[in-house]
Amino acid sequence: MGMDYYNILKVNRNATDEDLKKAYKRLAMIWHPDKNPTARRSEAEAKFKQISEAYDVLSDPQKRQIYDLYGEEALKSGQVPPTSTSSSTAARGQGQHYYQRQHPNPTFRFNPRNAEDIYEELFGSERSNNGGQRGYRGHGDGYFWNGNTSTSNRAADKKALPVVNALPCSLEEIYKGTKKKMRISRTVYDASGKPISIEEILNIEIRPGWKKGTKITFEEKGNQQPGLIPPDLIFMLEEKPHALYKRDGNDLVVNQEITLLEALTGKTLDLTTLDGRNIMIPLTDIIRPGVEVVVPNEGMPISKEPGKKGNLRIKLSVKYPSMLTSQQKSELRRVLGGVS
Repeated sequence: MGMDYYNILKVNRNATDEDLKKAYKRLAMIWHPDKNPTARRSEAEAKFKQISEAYDVLSDPQKRQIYDLYGEEALKSGQVPPTSTSSSTAARGQGQHYYQRQHPNPTFRFNPRNAEDIYEELFGSERSNNGGQRGYRGHGDGYFWNGNTSTSNRAADKKALPVVNALPCSLEEIYKGTKKKMRISRTVYDASGKPISIEEILNIEIRPGWKKGTKITFEEKGNQQPGLIPPDLIFMLEEKPHALYKRDGNDLVVNQEITLLEALTGKTLDLTTLDGRNIMIPLTDIIRPGVEVVVPNEGMPISKEPGKKGNLRIKLSVKYPSMLTSQQKSELRRVLGGVS
């Protein structure tokens, strides 16, 4: 049994375009993966894809007509079955006859649209101040939706090379995770083929523990060029240098200098973490120069394993006194004379 697109969107079979948009927006706000906790992200992704597929089919007259008459299998295979007298209702049978009279050699290529593109199209268009003329890409295979018609048109066969921009973030931002808004201005072509400049706000979510070089891609958000699909806009994560900590994979490394007396008699280090906590690390053993103290689970968050962190590695150096008086030397000989 295939999917019931009407049931997925919770609309009746006579739903108008406006009904479909309202139903999709309400459900997308609930099931978009970014609006759900990690624990149920996979469930949200599956639901979000179902909602997007249902809207994609029902908002396109040709897809909807084929789906209504022949069902999901015929829609996706592109093969409309021959006229059958075993239709469930007379009305459905008459509809099939009419469709096949209009399309004597019916073949259809089903091009599913990207779920995030649909989301951006409907929610992003509300932010556009371009008089309702929307330039959001609708299909990953070179088709575009121009805001004025539900039919697809071949825009271009080749895609321009991606545009890469650096996205510098502080170690604190990467440790805790953050959201950034990037205002971009880009060139697109309106329905008449005239180049126009539009502004958009891109929302970028940095997940805790992401590593430098991580790429955040916004499909086809670069400047449009004649004869080419607009390029993807890619932001590449960069780490700003930190005054105290240095990142090494999932670990954090910090250098600390202690005196010779502290190296011999002990000390408690007081450090402030990247999320503002104070942690106390007692040094009770005799510290030799170059020793590294490891504090488990106080490093960077591991993005692929939520709740886990790397290690905090404290590299200790010992500061020796620049000079000693005769009396100090004598005291040291007395105290340390028998120590090997």
